[in-house]
Amino acid sequence: MAGRFRPPTPTTRTTFRGGHTPVPPPPNAPLTPTPGPALDLGLTLGPLRRGPADPTFRVTPDGSVWRASRTPEGPGTIRLAAVRDGAPVADAWGPGATWLLDNAPALLGAEDDPAAFVPRHKLVLASLRRRPGLRLTRTGLVLESLIPTILEQKVTATEAYASWRQLVRTFGEPAPGPAPEGMYVMPDARSWTRIPSWEWHRANVDGKRSATIVRAARVAARLEEAVLMDPPAARRRLELIPGIGPWTSAETIQRSNGAPDEVTTGDLHLPGIVGWALAGDRAADDEAMLDLLAPYAGQRHRAVRLILLSGRVPPRRAPRMAPGDITRI
Repeated sequence: MAGRFRPPTPTTRTTFRGGHTPVPPPPNAPLTPTPGPALDLGLTLGPLRRGPADPTFRVTPDGSVWRASRTPEGPGTIRLAAVRDGAPVADAWGPGATWLLDNAPALLGAEDDPAAFVPRHKLVLASLRRRPGLRLTRTGLVLESLIPTILEQKVTATEAYASWRQLVRTFGEPAPGPAPEGMYVMPDARSWTRIPSWEWHRANVDGKRSATIVRAARVAARLEEAVLMDPPAARRRLELIPGIGPWTSAETIQRSNGAPDEVTTGDLHLPGIVGWALAGDRAADDEAMLDLLAPYAGQRHRAVRLILLSGRVPPRRAPRMAPGDITRI
């Protein structure tokens, strides 16, 4: 894998958000790089992991990435790995196995066109050169990205990841096949609508976020149609649901549709990170961020990921936001 031949990059909150998921090289990895940039499973699939203990995502020491998904054909587990020549291989189990295998190429970035990206800043160029195996994934599944994104609204990542773990383990089902212990498939749409109010509270999810998830789950079939739309139309479809705004729709469509140009706006930290990385402006707002990203029109999401993966962030001036806990109320 490409990651074997570049200097290791420390995993920080910023690089993790950029999709940095360390994946060990396969046992028989080549001693010299294969011709052309090999696919980097960790970078390509990293944005799909919701925290280090995500029950739907697992990385094993043999260099395999396991995912448990709720497909249109039912629950399924897929194992993705790189073999000796750097080419990915996939195995799947469960009622959704055929669907997962059919969609595995898109999941691994087969529909992405990294050659369309032209770096315009030295930092972006350096980040790209360190990560030639980066591809933009396309899951083809809206709800599995939308629900954890809603959980991340207005709270710390730590809180959202914990809520996701508890809800999936409580109301989901064990992943099919020989999946690593502790893996689960998220609940189906009907199950999300039937979660009692006290269970949302127990999972540290306030009424606003839980109500948004229930509204989305009730029209899940209509939302899943967004994967067949162009990204702007897909985002408009999602934003018809009260409680889903530009931040949530962008974070979702980036994953479900593999959208290379969809930029996350309304984020507390992202404009400052982009502003600092590209112009030394830590006070940048959404408008300033979009101006700085204008040279990357058509590929702005990829540019943002490379900026996040560079790890360059403005010096901290205030403590991190303290996690909240409504379970004590």
